[in-house]
Amino acid sequence: MRAGARGSRTAGARCSGRDSAGPFHGRDRRPAAARRRAAGRAREPRLPRASGRVLPYRVARWPGARDAAGRGGADTPSRAGAGVTGAAALAGIAGALAVGGLGTLRGPPQPRGDRGPLAIRLMAAAGHRLRPLVRARAPAGLAARIAAAGAPGRLAVREVMAAKLGGALAGALIAALLSAPAPGRLGILISLAGPVAGFLAPDWWLARRARERARRVRRDLPALLDLLRVSIEAGLSPVAALAAVGERAAGPLADEWRGVGREVELGVVLEDALGRTAHRLPLPEVSALHAALMRAARHGAPLSATLAAQARDARLARRRAIEEEAARAGPKIQLVVALLLVPSVLLVVAAALAAAFLGGGGLPVG
Repeated sequence: MRAGARGSRTAGARCSGRDSAGPFHGRDRRPAAARRRAAGRAREPRLPRASGRVLPYRVARWPGARDAAGRGGADTPSRAGAGVTGAAALAGIAGALAVGGLGTLRGPPQPRGDRGPLAIRLMAAAGHRLRPLVRARAPAGLAARIAAAGAPGRLAVREVMAAKLGGALAGALIAALLSAPAPGRLGILISLAGPVAGFLAPDWWLARRARERARRVRRDLPALLDLLRVSIEAGLSPVAALAAVGERAAGPLADEWRGVGREVELGVVLEDALGRTAHRLPLPEVSALHAALMRAARHGAPLSATLAAQARDARLARRRAIEEEAARAGPKIQLVVALLLVPSVLLVVAAALAAAFLGGGGLPVG
């Protein structure tokens, strides 16, 4: 009887290989399954009531549970994972160094402003789809205006016309949204003004870029003329002096001088290179400098005194421009004072008078 009971208990409580049941299966303390009785008297599988403890690798272990090899403890952690982690870290460092090396070989990134604003690029992309449908001829002076603006984003006449068409489409859509709730003739005016404003927006942007570029050229011209004079007095030729100053300075004028030096090195005639620069910088100061350089190249005229005089004139012109800008700022400030500050002061005085009348029945006398 004891042997049979022991055998039945062993068959009901242990699995093959004398391994105990897993931690997620309760023990059957009744020999119903071994005697092939009805399964209704056997307990359902459940978690044991005994509290377990957490082993390494966050595995729960309850009393009486054994691992597959019959040992009572958990397997010792393997060191293979550490090797894999180290290899992955080295691979990541190598990839980062490779990306940095490619960026170094590529050179400095292009400035954000030289690519043009995102709105112009989106309008150009939308306008390219409308070019087959709408045949719009480019104005005669559009190429000159693009060159005066510095060809931002390397835009050509075709891209600017596409941007104008895309701007007209965007303006029409915005006007349709704004004109719907507008009353009467105001909605019609908005519907007409939206496409026109969108079509002219690239022209306004080019004009603003050209004014900013001219302002920077006039600001940098006196200092660059002094550097050019010093370089020529040191023994450099005019072309070599232009290239040297352009390499060591920054700004649109320095970029143009650097381009002139490279073109002359490639075999372009100096007059043609300076003519293209004057086309991209249509300023009287730049034209006077190019005329002086051409006289020196043709007749051997000295440049030091001419460059010194031009630098002095450029400083005086910049001083006059600053004074004129300051003089124009005075009326603007007075207009702001008259429209904003004076009414606010009058409102404060009126509020004080109204409070005095309502509170005391009149103004105090004496």
